[in-house]
Amino acid sequence: MSASPQIRAVTRDDFAAWLPLWDAYNAFYGRAGETALPRQITHITWNRFFDGYEPMHAFVAEREGQLLGLVHFLYHRHTTLAGPTCYLQDLYTLDSERGKGVGRALIEAVYARAKADGAERVYWLTHETNHTAMRLYDKVADKSGFVVYRKAL
Repeated sequence: MSASPQIRAVTRDDFAAWLPLWDAYNAFYGRAGETALPRQITHITWNRFFDGYEPMHAFVAEREGQLLGLVHFLYHRHTTLAGPTCYLQDLYTLDSERGKGVGRALIEAVYARAKADGAERVYWLTHETNHTAMRLYDKVADKSGFVVYRKAL
């Protein structure tokens, strides 16, 4: 059995190892090839993790020097809570690490950080076809029952 992954905040030196995970995450959601996320957006996102004025954060899961997964989260205000709310925006693990506790460890790290930062809730979205991830999510969180509507502007 392999050792548990270390969960830690990303550093600027992680970019080259983080990028393939980020690209694979985006490809999973159909953002690859002709529909790939522009590199400019990737660089904006990366730089936000290190900007003290941005409420955006990133953790990675690492074992023996290899990054196995990532999680990105941000804080925002909520009209029905006094404290901030934490939105877990992106979660991805290597295919080879699925079912081995990496995703759960990343989520639990966000829970711990959000609680320490005074957040009253952590929430996230996933696509209705992401059955593999939902097996984990059903164990670590409650379904809210809300349906998401959106419109690109």
